[in-house]
Amino acid sequence: MAIQLYDSATREVRALETVRPGEVGIYHCGLTVQGPPHIGHIRKEVVFDVLRRWLERRDYRVTVVANVTDIDDKVLVKAQEQGVEWFAVAYENERALHAAYEALGCRPPTYEPRATGVVPEMIEIMELLVERGHAYPAADQSGDVYFDVRAWPSYGELSHQRIDDMEAAQDADPRGKRDPRDFALWKGHKDGDPASASWPTPWGRGRPGWHLECSAMVGKYLGDEFDIHGGGLDLRFPHHENELAQSRAAGRPFARLWMHNAMVNLDGEKMSKSVGNSLLVSEVVKRVQPASVRYYLAAPHYRSMVEYSEEALAEADTAFRRIEGFVRRAGEVVGPAGDVEVTAALLPPAFVTAMDDDLSTPAAIAVLSDAVRDGNRQLDAGDVEGLAGTLTSVRAMLDVLGLDPLAAPWASGGTGGDLRPVVEALVSVALEQRSAARARRDFAAADAIRDQLKSAGVLVEDTSSGSRFTLRTDG
Repeated sequence: MAIQLYDSATREVRALETVRPGEVGIYHCGLTVQGPPHIGHIRKEVVFDVLRRWLERRDYRVTVVANVTDIDDKVLVKAQEQGVEWFAVAYENERALHAAYEALGCRPPTYEPRATGVVPEMIEIMELLVERGHAYPAADQSGDVYFDVRAWPSYGELSHQRIDDMEAAQDADPRGKRDPRDFALWKGHKDGDPASASWPTPWGRGRPGWHLECSAMVGKYLGDEFDIHGGGLDLRFPHHENELAQSRAAGRPFARLWMHNAMVNLDGEKMSKSVGNSLLVSEVVKRVQPASVRYYLAAPHYRSMVEYSEEALAEADTAFRRIEGFVRRAGEVVGPAGDVEVTAALLPPAFVTAMDDDLSTPAAIAVLSDAVRDGNRQLDAGDVEGLAGTLTSVRAMLDVLGLDPLAAPWASGGTGGDLRPVVEALVSVALEQRSAARARRDFAAADAIRDQLKSAGVLVEDTSSGSRFTLRTDG
């Protein structure tokens, strides 16, 4: 069976067909670095990291390009508020993004270009669009350059909208636009703007509009036509719609398939800095182990909205710790195995079918959970030979999800000297033993385990979704 993915443009699940056989080029829109990433941002990184891992397991050579938007109105505003240079704000938050990648086990992109690094390519696209009659400089000599949406009949094809039904583009002052929906390719330099945030063009100094940046970056690193363009669903319009229009108007076929992940919501609203409800990755991983946060973001189908709550995160933590506890206990019985060399032969057919079916991680995790239950029965029965095969299969599935506890970055050897992951894994084993004691109604043994943990600084709380623990930090 070929890999099937949902194409946001055609609204159909269809087989992945690539420009070059055996190779996949993926571009997914990165962060505008006016602030550090919250878990709403990082869901996209986890989704595309799992996709990349799966494509590689299906023997594709994968190139991933994820940009950094380091010049933008929001970056300039934040710099002014902080009284620092705009590029200092951008660099600080770019480093925070990299730390979030690392914290959640996401491999870095193959290439991670900054918008400011492709200004010549942007100007080249603008010149071509103006020459072809699809763009125009503002008549007021401001230096602004706009894309003429009425001159491109296919405008709206990605989001399936009619131009007359669209709202005005809010990315620039409408004074120089022919139509309120025309969007800015380039923004002329204004009084008060930092001199360092402008570049020369045939129409005067200025800086790029958001949409033009991505067309230039993807063209430079993946070519005029590539395989998958991705990002959060909130980017489909206007950002991706505008990318598509300007690229095709410039004569580039652009993306063959559009893949969008759904949002992480908080109290019914999209998680964003603008509504003040962001949960920074750097803070969340202080409360819940990073692997569990990754599990929380990877377990739902990528096209399903996630409604964030501390309770849901805690449930995901409990679920992953059960999986992690099995892998570590089984590893102790079976013996050192090292990293699993994942091949299709190690993966259950049902898991492969699920992942091929539009990256259906819920169905894949159901297969994983069944295997863990079988492995726990083998542990109880002392079936070491059967356990070895089950452990290999479980680790192979976890490797695809980026969650193998015995491999980097989650293995104890990859903690950089931080023993917390090791302590948490040992506590998880103790909680499994306590749960088993309670199941057989040996409450004395269960209480003894709880008291031993308490004396070691581990506080256990019994909830409807299982036992939770916290590590006491008051000394």
